[in-house]
Amino acid sequence: MNMRAVSKHWAASAAGTLAVLAMTACGATSNPLDGGEASGPGDGALVVGSANFPENETLAEIYAGALNAAGVPATTKLSIGSREVYVRALQDGSIDLVPDYSGNLLRYADPEATAVSAEDVMAALPAELPAGLAVLEPAAAENKNSIVVTQATAEEYDLESLADLGKVCDRIALGMPPEAEERPQGLPGLKAAYGCVPKEFVPINDSGGPVTVGALLEDQIQAANVFSTSPLIAKHNLITLEDPKDNFAAQQVVPLIQEDRVDTEAAEVLNEVSRQLTTDDLIQLNEEVSGEAKRSARDAAAAWLESNGFTS
Repeated sequence: MNMRAVSKHWAASAAGTLAVLAMTACGATSNPLDGGEASGPGDGALVVGSANFPENETLAEIYAGALNAAGVPATTKLSIGSREVYVRALQDGSIDLVPDYSGNLLRYADPEATAVSAEDVMAALPAELPAGLAVLEPAAAENKNSIVVTQATAEEYDLESLADLGKVCDRIALGMPPEAEERPQGLPGLKAAYGCVPKEFVPINDSGGPVTVGALLEDQIQAANVFSTSPLIAKHNLITLEDPKDNFAAQQVVPLIQEDRVDTEAAEVLNEVSRQLTTDDLIQLNEEVSGEAKRSARDAAAAWLESNGFTS
């Protein structure tokens, strides 16, 4: 089967700690497939990878669980690392598929891409992917990058949007994932769209998680890149700045596959997951895994699968 036919549907007082986090992360991803968490039936199964943040790990468990329920053996290899790392893992056959996000994937594949709407992103994406890789149907579920600030910072600088932030960017420290220093939607995009060149760029390698939000709450940074479905936004009453120039493109959840390994049967199972997965589901799953319940990604995924009819 030609899967391309199917695919037509991230302050100085924090510097020491944050530098250690960044260096640790570099070490952890230098050999990314040696020590990630594995689950599932084992040899011969499709290997579902994930990036190194809880939502993506939960999505990987959903993909693997749905496949297993349909009789397609699948296992997981979690927390591989950033997109730069897991794309290499797909290409060398270490994993067979991974949940990804449409807009960021397009800009990874084509740094000059200008598509921002969900439809335009998915129309442009298949032709830009590396040889041998393809995408399946996207979900309505979306998790966009966003820049958030505390209410105190929003009031101090009169911030409602990234355009407002651009006017005072030279007075703030901005926390983002390390790779955002070069990614088009990171520092380059913020500069081009809003003239935002922060006083300090602070790389934090927890994908907008508790370390990032902790630095924001302690005023070690004044703005942070946090995923829009993070339960930490509501928990801490953070303000999400509007993005009127669409620096952050549409980010639908989409399976990225090694097309020689994912056959028609497996593709249809993954497409059915996409048809049922919603943004509200992502927020709820993130609350279960990253909130006070501290449920494992596998358990949260299993509950979602059962409630949505993915049972063996």
